[in-house]
Amino acid sequence: MTYKHLSQEERYQICILMTAGNTQQQIADLLGRHKSTISREIARNTGGRGYRPYQACLMATKRSLGSRNAVQITAEQWSQTVHYLHNKWSPEQVANRVGISHETIYRHIYADKAAGGSLWKELRCQKKRKKRYASGRERRGQIVGRRSISERPTHIEERTQVGHWEGDTVIGAHHKQAIVTLVERKSGYAILSKVTHKTAEMVGNAIISELKPFAPLVKTLTFDNGKEFAGHQRVDRELQSITYFADPFASWQRGSNENLNGLLRQYIPKKKSLFTVTQEQIKMIQDQLNNRPRKRLGFKTPNEVFMQSIKRVALRK
Repeated sequence: MTYKHLSQEERYQICILMTAGNTQQQIADLLGRHKSTISREIARNTGGRGYRPYQACLMATKRSLGSRNAVQITAEQWSQTVHYLHNKWSPEQVANRVGISHETIYRHIYADKAAGGSLWKELRCQKKRKKRYASGRERRGQIVGRRSISERPTHIEERTQVGHWEGDTVIGAHHKQAIVTLVERKSGYAILSKVTHKTAEMVGNAIISELKPFAPLVKTLTFDNGKEFAGHQRVDRELQSITYFADPFASWQRGSNENLNGLLRQYIPKKKSLFTVTQEQIKMIQDQLNNRPRKRLGFKTPNEVFMQSIKRVALRK
């Protein structure tokens, strides 16, 4: 039987079960592990403040990197890995390009952190998100001509066709200036545009200007209920599209756009003033995001998938 190392999730389970008063045998039974595995884990990875899963992962990683059987990253692979991480690629995206597992990359990153390095700061999702809910009440008024997402054709959910977009705005510090974010659902192709004021006119102008060159590939748009999208009817006339609006406080209905906004915040944190961010910098970020391989696209980039659709449209003319 091949031994499989404990995962980070299992270490968190061990900590929870220990806190709940379970014996090592009970923990082993619940995790489907041998009692000696649990005993050895606790004995080897307990620190001065007791058994803590995050610390246990670091201690185990440090030992594994020193093992003669550990998977080694060559200097060239590590150089490429660091380059991609600095460009905001995830370890899984990097792994597909450099030919090593993402688990190995994670181990090296955390070993680097334990040694005082800062590469871990390039990882995403370093803190828990706190959401505010409002008991289903919409507090921003009604948008004239609003078409609910419930009316949107169900096949759009399947992401089988390029041409269905989601849109939002990301606000700068002190609610000054904004970035209009647009993303095509199937390809993940992103478009970013800075506006000096979050008015319906300026946001509408930005959407029309950015999407006009791709009009044949703009079939539907889905926004949240911000008043900056009150000019949706003009947008539809210009692009020959159909706009839908997500339900209030249902951000998951625009999951592609929420993900894009999260990626954008890696470059432009909430406390950063947009007065210091140029349109050229915005387009640089857009270019990086569109040329980053995605697992769900078979590690193709959004740019590759979207441009294939543009070529197909051109051939039909």
